[in-house]
Amino acid sequence: MEDFQSLLKKMGNGQISSSAYDTAWLARLTEYDSQISHRALAWIAQNQLHDGGWGAKDVTYYHDRVICTLAAMIALTRQGRREQDSWQVQTGLSALNRIIQNATGGLTQEKRAATVGFEMIVPTLVLDAEKLGIIQHQGERILGRLGSARKAKIEKLSGKRISRFITAAHSAEMAGIDNLNLLDIDGLQEENGSVANSPAATAYFALSVKPGDARALNYLHKIIGQDGSVPAFAPFDIFERVWVLWNLLLTDKYQTPEIKNLCQPHIDYIRQEWKPGHGLGFSASYTLTDGDDTMVGYEVLSKFGQNVDIESVLNYEEENWFRCYYLETHHSIDVNIHALGALKQAGFQSNHPTVKKALQFIKAVRNTGNYWFDKWHISPYYTTAHAIISCREYADDLCAESVSWILETQKPNGSWGFYNFSTAEETAYCLQALILWKRYGGKIPAGRIEQGSYWLANNCLPPYPPFWIDKSLYCPELLVQSSILSALALAEEEEIL
Repeated sequence: MEDFQSLLKKMGNGQISSSAYDTAWLARLTEYDSQISHRALAWIAQNQLHDGGWGAKDVTYYHDRVICTLAAMIALTRQGRREQDSWQVQTGLSALNRIIQNATGGLTQEKRAATVGFEMIVPTLVLDAEKLGIIQHQGERILGRLGSARKAKIEKLSGKRISRFITAAHSAEMAGIDNLNLLDIDGLQEENGSVANSPAATAYFALSVKPGDARALNYLHKIIGQDGSVPAFAPFDIFERVWVLWNLLLTDKYQTPEIKNLCQPHIDYIRQEWKPGHGLGFSASYTLTDGDDTMVGYEVLSKFGQNVDIESVLNYEEENWFRCYYLETHHSIDVNIHALGALKQAGFQSNHPTVKKALQFIKAVRNTGNYWFDKWHISPYYTTAHAIISCREYADDLCAESVSWILETQKPNGSWGFYNFSTAEETAYCLQALILWKRYGGKIPAGRIEQGSYWLANNCLPPYPPFWIDKSLYCPELLVQSSILSALALAEEEEIL
C-alpha cells in the first residue's frame, strides 16, 4: 500500500476506473474516428460480465447494469462484425431481461439512488435498441414507462436550452436525435473540447450534434486509456485534490514538513481555482461550481491557512437545505453534511440559524436504522461516517446513534460492507468515524476499533469496487486510497497498529 507521500506525488488530473457506458459511446464513432471506435469496441467485447451484462462486476446495482448493458449492446450491434458480437448481444439481452424482472426490487427501490440522468438517458437508449431490433417495443414495461418521465422532464426544460452553464450538459446525450432543439450547440462545449467533461456526452456530440467535430475527438483521444476504455468523466483535478487532502487532514501526518511541502502545490492549485462567491467545481476545465467541492474545499483551504470567503459556502444555502447544483431534482445529504464541516471550520456555533437548518434537514432524511444513503455513493457507510465527523459538537446525540449503527453492523472479522462482502473502502470510513469519535470523548467498546484496523491493514490493496455514482458506477482510485491511508494513520496515532 502506498503512503501519503506517494499519493500526493501522483495526484493530478484524477485517476478513475473504466466506464462501460461511456466506452460504448466511443465505440459508435467508426465513421468519424475508426481508431477510437475500434479500440473502444474491443474493450466492450472483452469486458462483458459473467452474467452477460455490462457494468460494475462487484455489486449488482440495477441502474448501472441497465444503462451499461443497453449501451454496450447498441455499440456491438451497430459496429460489430463478428459472429461473436451477435452472441454477446444475445447474452446481454438475457441479462437485461433478468434485470428488468427484478426491477420492482431494484430500479424502483427508493433507497438506491438512480445513476445520473437515468430516466432521461435510458429512453434514448431504448429507442436506439428498438430501431436496431435488439429489443421489442417496451410499452408499459418499466423501461417503456421511463419514456413518459423523460417527456415530462423535457417539457419542464421548455425555454431552457442545454449549455455548459447547466448540469444537464453532463448528460447531453439524453436529447438523442429527436430533441436536438434542446441543445445550445454553440454553447455546449468546454474549452478542452468536451461536453461537461463527459466522454459519453462528447462522443454523442461528435456523432450526432456536430458530426466529426475535431475538438471533441481531440478530447477523446487525450482521455482514452491504453486498453481502449474511458472513465465516467475526466479530468476531475479539483475533486481529487480536495478529497485526498481532506482525508489527510483528519490525521496528524499533514503537520510533517515533508507532507506539507508535497501538499503546497495542490493547495496553490485549489486556491487559484477558487471563485469568490461561488467556490469550486470538480475540475478547472468544467464551467460549473458545486456545493460539495466548495464545502470540502473551504474546509481544506482554511485548515491550510488560506483566507477564503465563507460567502461562497453560503451561496449554496436554500430555504430548507444546501444545494449541490441549481436545477437539481434530488437534494444531496452529503452536501449538507459537508456544509456543517465548512461552517464549523468558519466558527459558526450550533445555535446559528444556518447550522440549525442543515441539521434539521439531515435529521429529517435519516433512515430509521440511524444511517443515510446519498445520491453520490451507493454505500451508507460513506455518508454516515461523514455525518459523525462533521456533526460532532453540533449534534452529538445524532452522532451517537449512528455510531451505534456502525458498531451493530461490524462483521465478525472486524470489517464492514453493506453489499454482503467486506470492502477496504467502507471499513476505512467506519474506522475514521469511530476513531475520531473516541478521540473526542465518545465511547467505543474495547477491541472493536482494533479488530477493524487489523483487518484493514491486511486487506487494503486495490482493486476497489466502484461505489461512486455518475451515469454509471465508478471508483475514484486515489480518493479511496486516501481514505484507507487516513484510517490506518489514525489507528497508528491511537497506537493500535
